[in-house]
Amino acid sequence: MANGRDGIRIVLINGSARPGNYTGKALALVANEFEKQDGVSVEVLEPGRMGLALPGLEGGGEGARVLQEAVSGATAVVLATPEYHGMFSSVIKLAIENMGFPSTLRGKPVALLGVAAGTIGAVKSLEALRSVVSHVGALALPLSVSVANVQQVFDPDGKCLDPAVEKHIRRVATGVMDYVHGYICPAVTLERVLREGLAAV
Repeated sequence: MANGRDGIRIVLINGSARPGNYTGKALALVANEFEKQDGVSVEVLEPGRMGLALPGLEGGGEGARVLQEAVSGATAVVLATPEYHGMFSSVIKLAIENMGFPSTLRGKPVALLGVAAGTIGAVKSLEALRSVVSHVGALALPLSVSVANVQQVFDPDGKCLDPAVEKHIRRVATGVMDYVHGYICPAVTLERVLREGLAAV
């Protein structure tokens, strides 16, 4: 588990491959919120640019290795996806397929963030993604964050135009940190005490 002595490591995965995509703009706010925390390091991965293999083909080359190592060493993971035709993106599915078997997501707390052009947001895609994440053994955190009418939320430079929506998006990070501090850090501390004695803390 990547915390304790090594600090808290968060991996954010962008499920869009479009230049200037809104998913990345929303994810940047989440990354910024994490970066405000002491002892937290953030890594953003763009699987659409990593040359990952299609399901059923052997290996994923260097991209799969980098993805698996990053996720394996993470304290928690954020998966962000646009909604396409009522479903999460093929980029996110490809990333999950390249995380190995058993998946490097197994046992990891995973927060979900979705953006959509429509008025109901990415609710349908996030529910489907939650099912896949749970299937591979990850711990899908409650209260996924969905952003509706996303084209109206950000300006071309990535600034969020609605303070309430920005607060909603940043809640992805605060939710993860609440889980990490509430469940992971105490467990790691207890493990160290049992292994090394009280001097460990």
